[in-house]
Amino acid sequence: MRASKFSLAAVAAAALLLAACSSGSSDSADAAADSGGDTAAAADSANSDIKVCLYTHGDGGGFWSVAKKGAEKAAADLGVTLDYQESNNDPEKQAQMIEAGITGGCDEIAASAPNPDAIKDALAKAEEAGIPVITMNSGSKVFKDLGAYTHVGQDEFVAGQGAGEKFKELGATKIVCPIQEANNIGLQERCDGAKDTFGNVENLQLSAGLADIAKSQAEIQAYLEANPDVDGIFALNADIATAAAMPAADAVGRDMTIGTVDLSGDAVKAIAAGDLAFAIDQQQYAQGYMSVVLMYLEALNGHQLGGGLPINTGPGFVLQGNAEKVQELASNGTR
Repeated sequence: MRASKFSLAAVAAAALLLAACSSGSSDSADAAADSGGDTAAAADSANSDIKVCLYTHGDGGGFWSVAKKGAEKAAADLGVTLDYQESNNDPEKQAQMIEAGITGGCDEIAASAPNPDAIKDALAKAEEAGIPVITMNSGSKVFKDLGAYTHVGQDEFVAGQGAGEKFKELGATKIVCPIQEANNIGLQERCDGAKDTFGNVENLQLSAGLADIAKSQAEIQAYLEANPDVDGIFALNADIATAAAMPAADAVGRDMTIGTVDLSGDAVKAIAAGDLAFAIDQQQYAQGYMSVVLMYLEALNGHQLGGGLPINTGPGFVLQGNAEKVQELASNGTR
């Protein structure tokens, strides 16, 4: 059934292209432009039969709003139907969304996997139903175990290693790594990577994370007060960096090297001002966009890209030297 539906979409698009190519050369430029517009609209209509579903653990914050924009832009560019939903860090809810998508007509499914055990049964049901799966954002080490043919994101351990090297370069001697989500293996991997290259790293599990930034700030501040030898903070989220770690460092009144993973408008401004040392950019807009493209290609033509390996969108570094350019893009909501 899938093959016939998508073959029809491909045939319809090809027919439209042939019709456009066979039009007479005496047509005016305006007529050609009109024909192109009609072709695009018709192609979009044909592709709308393809339903791609992206179910994440997102919380609607600065990071995930950009990933969502990327997915929506790809869906608009390709003319496919997109079902994008976030579970607000509730793994049980995410599993339920996946299962609802299976019965709700998803042709392809992409899911983030910060807690793979919580969604593995739901993804197994997708596989049983013949629905191809990819993972995105979280899950680079476990995507094959979940039945996915590729993963779109960054290797979190490698990102952490880069952060550790950067802290060492900046002269820090001991850093704390606040973890804002419980049971998120990707966040733990970031801290582990930093410890691998930097050495003197302590983890701090935040009790409320992004759900209560004021409480997270208070917990980081209390940790810094109890550990006067700490001179660096490796935040794992841009909002934690700017709204919790930076105010906590100011409150204890000592110089602190602060770096983060991921971007927000506030984080890029802080980097440009020299208040935040760096951000590791996993380029979440590309994660959303590429996930939709990969699902589209698989649905339309059976392409399963990646060669059984992850497709990396990061890590890259945003520093004071390139912050101005990134700031302009972040203000547009694409970085």
